[in-house]
Amino acid sequence: MSPAATPTYPLTIYFDASCAICSAEMGALKARDAVGRLQLVDCSPPSFTGGPAPREALMAAIHVSDAEGRVHVGVPAIRICRTAVGLSSGSLLLDLPIVAPLADRAYALLARNRYRIPRWLAARLAGRVAPSCDDNCRI
Repeated sequence: MSPAATPTYPLTIYFDASCAICSAEMGALKARDAVGRLQLVDCSPPSFTGGPAPREALMAAIHVSDAEGRVHVGVPAIRICRTAVGLSSGSLLLDLPIVAPLADRAYALLARNRYRIPRWLAARLAGRVAPSCDDNCRI
């Protein structure tokens, strides 16, 4: 990420809390957020309005808005969230000419099919136990 693209904090993360993988990942990031750089916004309720894009777009891919209003979507959004909490962003690997487009395609494929992923696999992918479902669970 170039210095001009360095995000300003806090970051507002628009994510699908009805997705086990998304919720587990956001929970893991928030648990590491010792200095309060992340603000999580669940855009999954059908009545949700607001955010930097229409709800349909927010539900299709993670969106992150920094304090200056710059919006990052998909893999770049994940990278800045990880950096904000002191985790490796994967920049060196993800910036390789062959890897970058593959990472974007892999993210898009995962995002489109996230409700089809078995719960046990969702927990493994997220690196922790996925949250339990309530009566509105779509998994």
